[in-house]
Amino acid sequence: MSVETATEQPVVTDSVGDQEEFVWLDELTPRQIVAELDKYIVGQDDAKKSVAIVLRNRWRRQRVDEEMRAEIAPNNLILIGPTGVGKTEIARRLARLAGAPFLKVEASKFTEVGYVGRDVESMIRDLVDISINLVRADREYDVQELADARVEERLLDLLLPASNPEPQKQKQDQGDSQPHIFLAGPEGVETQTEDATAERKKRTRDKLRKLLVDGKLEDRQIEIEVTQSPSIDGMMLPMGGGDGMDYNFTEMLQDMLPKKTKRRTVSVAEARRILLQDELDKLVDMDEVVNEALYRAEEMGIVFLDEIDKVAGERGGGAGPDVSREGVQRDLLPIVEGSTVATKYGLVRTDHILFIAAGAFHVSKPSDLIPELQGRFPIRVELQSLEESDFVRILTEPKNALLAQYSAMIETEGAKVEFKDDGVAEIAHIAMGLNDRMENIGARRLQTVMTTLLEEVLFELPESAPGSAVIVVDREFVRDRLKKVSDDEDLSRYIL
Repeated sequence: MSVETATEQPVVTDSVGDQEEFVWLDELTPRQIVAELDKYIVGQDDAKKSVAIVLRNRWRRQRVDEEMRAEIAPNNLILIGPTGVGKTEIARRLARLAGAPFLKVEASKFTEVGYVGRDVESMIRDLVDISINLVRADREYDVQELADARVEERLLDLLLPASNPEPQKQKQDQGDSQPHIFLAGPEGVETQTEDATAERKKRTRDKLRKLLVDGKLEDRQIEIEVTQSPSIDGMMLPMGGGDGMDYNFTEMLQDMLPKKTKRRTVSVAEARRILLQDELDKLVDMDEVVNEALYRAEEMGIVFLDEIDKVAGERGGGAGPDVSREGVQRDLLPIVEGSTVATKYGLVRTDHILFIAAGAFHVSKPSDLIPELQGRFPIRVELQSLEESDFVRILTEPKNALLAQYSAMIETEGAKVEFKDDGVAEIAHIAMGLNDRMENIGARRLQTVMTTLLEEVLFELPESAPGSAVIVVDREFVRDRLKKVSDDEDLSRYIL
C-alpha cells in the first residue's frame, strides 16, 4: 500500500440482512460516523458529534494542498465526565473506525524528569510499535496465501526427503546420463530409469499432499532447523536514563550478535507455525513496513490520555506532589504541541498526532491545567451522567451488550438464558441504586451486578443436564439473587 492511499482503508461494516458491506473511511460523513458509534455506545450525542467532526477533519486535511496541509493543526479535545460514561470507549471505537494506530495511556503513570516513573516520550515510542504491528499485519494478510503454499512445499520436503544425488552425479560424470535402477517386481527383476523413479516420487508426494491438506499428518514428528535469537543474559548493560538512548540498546545488541541454528523434532502442526512465521518474515519487506508505519503514526495516530485530571492541581501550590503534577504537564506540553521523538525506527514528529484527553474532574477542573496545555486542547466536551433508562439500553442495544455476552457464554455449556424485560429493568434499577448509595462508577456497575446475579448459575452450569436448561431471568429471579446485596448496606460494599 502506498503512502498516498494509507488513509483509504475498509474500516467498518454495515450489516444488511445476512450480508456485510465494506464502507471506506473517505465515504463516511460525520453523521455516518455517529451512526457507527451508536452501535456500541449509548447516549453522549455531543461527544460523538465532536469526535466525528475531528475524524472527518483529518480526512479533509489529507485533501488540501501540501503547503496548507502542514499548517492545519489537529483538533485535540478533552472529554470531561464521571467514570463509566463512555469516554474511553468513544476514543477506542473512533480509532478502530479510522484504522489508525491507537494508544491509551494514563497520565498519572508519567512523572517529570528526575522522579521515578516513565518519561512522556515513551507514549510516542509505544504508538510507533503499535503502528508497526498494524502495518505488518496488513502486509502479512496480503501474502498469506503465498506463504501457506511455500510452507506446504517445505513440509512435503521434510516428510519426503530428496534422494542422495551423489551416486547419480558420479555416474553422470562417467558418461551415463540415464542411470538404471533395478527393482524386484512380480514379473522378476525390472529396470527403471531415473524418469520413472521421479514419476513414482511425484505420485507419493501428491498422496502426502492430500493427507497434509486433510490434516491427517498433524501429529507426525519431523525434524526442522530453527534459528535461535542470541541471548544477552549475564552481559553488562547500561542502566538508568540516557535521554531515550537506551530503550533499544538491547535489541540493537541482539541484532549484532551472530544467530545460531538448532535442529528440533516437532510435530507437523508446530512445524507449520514455525515455518509460516519464517516465510512471512521473508515475504514482508520491513523497510516498507517501517516507512508506512511512521507515516501512519505521524499523520493518523491517536493518543488517548486518560486521567488527565490526576496531574491537574491548583497552580502555585508550592512544594510536595503538586510540583510533580505540574512537572508532568510541562513535560507533556512539547509532545502535544509538536516535537520530534527518537524511536528505534527513526525520528517521529508529533505535530499532527491527535491527542484526546479525558478525566472526571470531580476534584480539579480543566482550568487547573497550566494555560499552555489548556491551549493545546481547544475543544472540550462534557459527557452526561447515565440514567436508569440508559442502563437498560446499555444492557440490550449495543452489538457487544452485556446480555449478549453472557448469553453466548452460557450457550457454550449447552444451556440457554432468556432475559425478560422486567428482569433487565430490575438489573438497571439495582445498579443505579448502588451507584447512588456508594461511589458512582457509571456503567461499570452493570458488570459487577451481572457477575453477582449469575454467579451460582455459572458455577453449577457444567454439572447440570446439557441441552435442557433454560434459565429465565425475570424480576423475581433478579430480586431473589440480589436481595441481600441491594438491601444490606454492609454487604453492598463488596460490590465495587
